[in-house]
Amino acid sequence: MPAGLNGGWIYRDRVDPANHALSLSAFYAGRYRHSGREVWLQRLKAGEIRHNGEGVQVDGPLAVGDRLTWHRPPWREEAVPERWPVVFDDGDLYVMDKPRGLPVLPGGGWLEHTVLRLLERRFPEAGSRAQGGVPRPVHRLGRHTTGLLVCARTPMMRSWLSAQLRESTAAALDVAGGLGQACSSGWPAWPCRKTYRALTAPFPLALAPGESLEITTSICRKPHPLLGQIWAGSGSADVDGVLPAISRITLLERREDASLVTVTIGSGRPHQIRIHLASIGAPLLRDPLFLPGGKAHPGMRPGEGGYLLHAHQLRLPLPNGAELELVAPCPPELRYGPLDDSHRAKTSLHQPQ
Repeated sequence: MPAGLNGGWIYRDRVDPANHALSLSAFYAGRYRHSGREVWLQRLKAGEIRHNGEGVQVDGPLAVGDRLTWHRPPWREEAVPERWPVVFDDGDLYVMDKPRGLPVLPGGGWLEHTVLRLLERRFPEAGSRAQGGVPRPVHRLGRHTTGLLVCARTPMMRSWLSAQLRESTAAALDVAGGLGQACSSGWPAWPCRKTYRALTAPFPLALAPGESLEITTSICRKPHPLLGQIWAGSGSADVDGVLPAISRITLLERREDASLVTVTIGSGRPHQIRIHLASIGAPLLRDPLFLPGGKAHPGMRPGEGGYLLHAHQLRLPLPNGAELELVAPCPPELRYGPLDDSHRAKTSLHQPQ
């Protein structure tokens, strides 16, 4: 999909008691930190902002409950891939092999060049149907993460899949507190299992190929100069807003300048794999955002790319009791050895006994 202007967007806000003493420009500079106060004054002057439904071009104080709308003019979105292999489609469940560089949902400066908008264009005739509607993503993958992305056409299937993901997270976290940093026990059978492949910086730990490690670093929001807040690794598990998380890392191969690993996640937290790998001193190779230890680079944003992370395998229970197992082929950089068959796509549907 070529680069081009979108149709603009309207951002709606309501003034809460914590912000009622601010001027309009100060409110927006704090709410949307990608622009300083002087830029917001220019947008006011240009007539982009409405205060309680009326156009306003002069800065002034705000009151609790004031309604603000910023009518952002059209902006340019970069070119993105607009086609992908379909891994599975039974008329409701729709699983794609997402290409690199394609955002899943609107946000972070992306509006039209997303998986969701492309699906809406690809299935325009299905928009109003109760059955066979537009496939909509059930979870997120990072813009530069490739591989299995699960979508569903009906609200019932989306609700079912969301519940399974929540149940898997809850089941994983029930045992996370009892896992050590290195563990040779079997990985418990969560309802959903998602396994990724990745290239990391050279592994700093004494782990041999084939050995695994459980990581239980918690994740929380931390201050960030460009975004206000960002998800990052937490050193404490008892702070408000901290999300417990668990991943299992298996070392496949040590290379001269990188390590090849698989990552199975038992919980689904924002940027979990990137944060967990960074927390043990092996961030994704060429990840510009997360630094060794799990902290976020103050001058970078989550959408910055360069790393290799691929959603490779998925095990998913279905409402009828069947179990679906899917494999999306790995890119060449994430393959190893003559016996590795990760370049093959696989679909297995196991019916209930």
